[in-house]
Amino acid sequence: MKFLFTNTSHFNLANMFTFVNITAGLLATYFITQNGFFIAIILAWIGGAFDIFDGKIARKYHLSNEFGVQLDSFADFLSFVLVPVFLIFQAVYAQTLSGVEFLAAAVISIYYVISGLRRLIEFNINADAGEVSKFFTGVPTPLGAILLWLVYLGSAYGFINAFVVMSLMVLIGWSLNSKLKVPHP
Repeated sequence: MKFLFTNTSHFNLANMFTFVNITAGLLATYFITQNGFFIAIILAWIGGAFDIFDGKIARKYHLSNEFGVQLDSFADFLSFVLVPVFLIFQAVYAQTLSGVEFLAAAVISIYYVISGLRRLIEFNINADAGEVSKFFTGVPTPLGAILLWLVYLGSAYGFINAFVVMSLMVLIGWSLNSKLKVPHP
């Protein structure tokens, strides 16, 4: 079990937590396709919890390495970009829109996915394994996902319609690559 605490191992403890995040994201995607939105959201939050702990474990046990940085960004892309966009697309847009409106929602969803991917790539280019700055420039993808979950809840409970959801998705997508300073927890 020494490999769990070896920073050169692809299966060290921090990366194992990241693999759980990926698994939760994949399962969430499946449940979204089955209209199991509540279970998908629970799985996404489980993935988020494992995302928090993978970084803490990597720093505490000095397990950070380039593989882990890349793996974490892949997990973030799945759990914090694709899953919330897919949830909104299936639960809001596919249920309420058609024709040109549905096409606009699809374009906005693609915009958000590209914005999230761009943010993660930019972060990886500028990140040093194990380094943590005091501020993020732009909204991090996990916070973007939380904001999208709130948008989803607003729609699910009838507080906002699909057009407001689209507008907020554009705004949150823009914020991912903005110059906003967000404190690092």
